[in-house]
Amino acid sequence: MAVDGRQGVMVVQPPATNLLAQLQSRFKDVEAGFRSWLAKQPLPVEAAVVTGTGAVQGAAIGGLMGTLTSDMSSSFPSPPPQAAGLSPQAMSSLKQAQAFAGGPLVQARNFAVMTGVNAGISCVMKRIRGVEDVQSSMVAAFGSGAMFSLVSGMGGPNQAVNAVTSGLFFALVQGGLYKVGQKFSQPPADDIYYRRTRNMLTSLGLDNYEKNFKKGLLTDTTLPLLTDSALRDVKIPPGPRLLILDHIHRDPELKKGR
Repeated sequence: MAVDGRQGVMVVQPPATNLLAQLQSRFKDVEAGFRSWLAKQPLPVEAAVVTGTGAVQGAAIGGLMGTLTSDMSSSFPSPPPQAAGLSPQAMSSLKQAQAFAGGPLVQARNFAVMTGVNAGISCVMKRIRGVEDVQSSMVAAFGSGAMFSLVSGMGGPNQAVNAVTSGLFFALVQGGLYKVGQKFSQPPADDIYYRRTRNMLTSLGLDNYEKNFKKGLLTDTTLPLLTDSALRDVKIPPGPRLLILDHIHRDPELKKGR
């Protein structure tokens, strides 16, 4: 708070926390708008955008990891000419070490391919099957593992066999992690009535409004009947209301329930 002594005017400066909250709200609105726009695009466009953004995120992570472990790359130089006499198992181990201990550019490339392919396949599977489950997760992991193997050169000389083996390994690990995650994140008993609602809100980036649905007892069975006034009654803002109603209008299964 500041006071102008000459004019006797008191100027109240807004708290920094309010500005931060406004920025967070603005970011969520932009994110929700982008997801809504993306969901309306043809499958090739959505898959390309998701793959690209996933690759950028993976490249950033890989570059950071490569920077932090750059000193390790000197410990695994390119195989010298005399390495030709090494056994296939030794050569395979050396290539695996090089794949995970490369410099920033190498790691950025490897992780960009791995995360981009995973995100793209997950997007396609979700659009085709309409659900996100362990099968879709394992298919995406298989594709990302196979591509990671091909671009990184990890494994033995037979790239095709090694790609399949790496893909299967990634898929099994991802499937196991998915099941473990499900086991340790079992929702409350009443959440069985909000599964479809939760999936819808998650796809729209509106997870924080799940509590509003529960307070208003707007279960999955009421989704086809939702109106703007019903959403307004549970204190959901205009922007999210429009996104939710648009999603319901475009969902063929929900339209059948009207």
